[in-house]
Amino acid sequence: MDEIHGHIERITFQNGENGYTVARLKEPKKKDLTTIVGTLTTVQVGETVRCKGFWKNDLNYGFQFQVKEYEVERPSSKEGIKKYLSSGLVKGIGPVFAERIVEYYDIETLAIIDDNPDALLDVNGIGGKRLEKIKACWDEQRAIREVMIFLQGYGISPTYAKKIFRTYEEKSIEIIQDNPYQLAKDIWGIGFKTADHTARKMGIAMDADIRIDSGVEYALSELSNEGHTCYPVDLFLEKAHELLEVDAHLIDQRLEAIIKDGRIILETLDYQEGPKVFIWLKAFYLSEKGIVKEFDRLLTGQSPLKQINIEKAIDWAQKELTIQLAAQQHQAVSQCFQEKIHIITGGPGTGKSTITKVILAIARKLTDKILLAAPTGRAAKRMAEITKIEAKTIHSLLEFDFGINGFRRNKEKPLECNIIIVDEASMIDTVLMYNLLKAIPTHARLILVGDTDQLPSVGPGNVLKDLIDVNICPTTTLTEIFRQAANSQIILNAHAINTGIFPTISNKYSSDFFFIEREEPEAILQLIPTLVKTRLPQKYDFDPIIDIQVLSPMNRGIIGTRNLNTILQKELNPSTEPLIKMGRTFHVKDKVMQLRNNYDKEVYNGDVGSITKIDRIEQEILVDFEGQEVIYDFSDIDQLTLAYAASIHKFQGSECPCIIMPLHMTHYMMLYRNMLYTGITRGKKMVIVVGTKKALSLAVRNDKISQRFAGLQSFF
Repeated sequence: MDEIHGHIERITFQNGENGYTVARLKEPKKKDLTTIVGTLTTVQVGETVRCKGFWKNDLNYGFQFQVKEYEVERPSSKEGIKKYLSSGLVKGIGPVFAERIVEYYDIETLAIIDDNPDALLDVNGIGGKRLEKIKACWDEQRAIREVMIFLQGYGISPTYAKKIFRTYEEKSIEIIQDNPYQLAKDIWGIGFKTADHTARKMGIAMDADIRIDSGVEYALSELSNEGHTCYPVDLFLEKAHELLEVDAHLIDQRLEAIIKDGRIILETLDYQEGPKVFIWLKAFYLSEKGIVKEFDRLLTGQSPLKQINIEKAIDWAQKELTIQLAAQQHQAVSQCFQEKIHIITGGPGTGKSTITKVILAIARKLTDKILLAAPTGRAAKRMAEITKIEAKTIHSLLEFDFGINGFRRNKEKPLECNIIIVDEASMIDTVLMYNLLKAIPTHARLILVGDTDQLPSVGPGNVLKDLIDVNICPTTTLTEIFRQAANSQIILNAHAINTGIFPTISNKYSSDFFFIEREEPEAILQLIPTLVKTRLPQKYDFDPIIDIQVLSPMNRGIIGTRNLNTILQKELNPSTEPLIKMGRTFHVKDKVMQLRNNYDKEVYNGDVGSITKIDRIEQEILVDFEGQEVIYDFSDIDQLTLAYAASIHKFQGSECPCIIMPLHMTHYMMLYRNMLYTGITRGKKMVIVVGTKKALSLAVRNDKISQRFAGLQSFF
């Protein structure tokens, strides 16, 4: 094999999953840079590497050195050290300070930082605060490198080294050696299969208790991601057997031990075809049981609000707001002041917002202790805009405390309210509903407002629908579409779709709903960027990033969100200096979405924001979420994804002036009526469906709803 030596001048590509890297190497005494390619999982810009491999003349890229083996050495030249320190590897040192430090200490720079970092105070511009940041980051990088090298031997991507170190700190290697399956529980992005691969390399047997236990909990966790709070144990054993590839009786034996540890629950429920044994992760079981208990508590509590003549109150509110309630609306308002808990459900244009305004007008004469909440930031913002009263996300209302890893508002410290109104209640999953109910004082009235025909919550359960089905409290179902809403083809088509009727697609100029027929996915892909970038902004003055949202039924495929995002990013926000990390490419001003609840940052699954800054010196991205600025370390950016296109499920609870929805038979697995209905009702001013009538017709006709197993109804 040939051998070359030099420092990494820049990394042009690095796959965060497998470490495949394309880099440019500066060899001593050579003018031109050398392209090196291979699995160089741990290399950083500025590092000196000694590579063994072969030369290859690539037809597209010319001569490249294919690296088979490599060793990382500390940079020893002045230029190499400058490049190393200015690469963004160490927070607090960018190109300016790298230049100053190296000019001051020359080739002794790295030894000084290692052995006597306080000496950096002699360098112009470096004060105590910057020095502490440099020292902390230098120590962390050294520890992370040890973890990275350890992980490399067991097939875990070095991408996760920083996350692992920040979770376990100096015990990182010890914890992984003791139980590699802990990674799947604690580290976002590492699943059971990755942890299992590591465990197998460590010699852990296929039928080891630790492996089966972890596999059982992982399988239940994956089922919860599909919306199930529990699962029939016979079907679960089949899934666990498929995942673990061990005899089902071994899994069955381990269930008893895990039950004794209190991590899972087994219970028999009366289900559709008769008694059936179900299995839960403990948190979901306690949440479902808890919802039942908390509902009973709230329903039996006495409201402190004085009794009123509700008919007179409604008459007064109608005059005050210059509106006239329809019979169903009148009934909803009346019951909200007679019952401890009331559910209001209905589609767009049926007057849910009007009812909320009337309830608030009357309630504010009775008490000033009123709370408004919604599951998402956008839904809360919209609620506040409609009512002119502050509304919060449920998470914010409950005051999550990262220190205790739980909500500060609970049964011991309840919310201070006499009435609480929660909008978009169909989006509330089982665990969140339990935590919300626990924090509502016994005397308070609870009003849940939502649309059960939308897709169910992203999290497990189908709580609002289950509560209505068990008839635990009065429900008002709104069906009448009001005159103003009846002028909107979006609303008329949404209701038509909801009843299985093919929508009107006449494409009249005055319409707010358009269907553009394209037979091939490639033709749909070609049209969408043109609509977003040119046609709609020119004709309707829409901002292509803020006012237009592409929603796709699926993530994969040529017209799935992933490919659409790549195309739309290039068209709407190109950049010559992209940040490429963890298999993602981000530019300043990119539209992005949060992929998981992050209580520490107070951003939640589905929140949409915009990248305002990429700081390579501090290794941070700054994202603006509706005026809330959130900082992401580079190691956390796998929590973000591009959001020029989003899945319909992820965009629940949000709205946008213009929605563009590709719809094609390649999406057939997701062509459900409630999916189409949810997507269309996200559009405030315009909805454009691009695709085939066949796909549209299939979605309208397919009223099947993916079954979600839950115990809530059985527990009431």
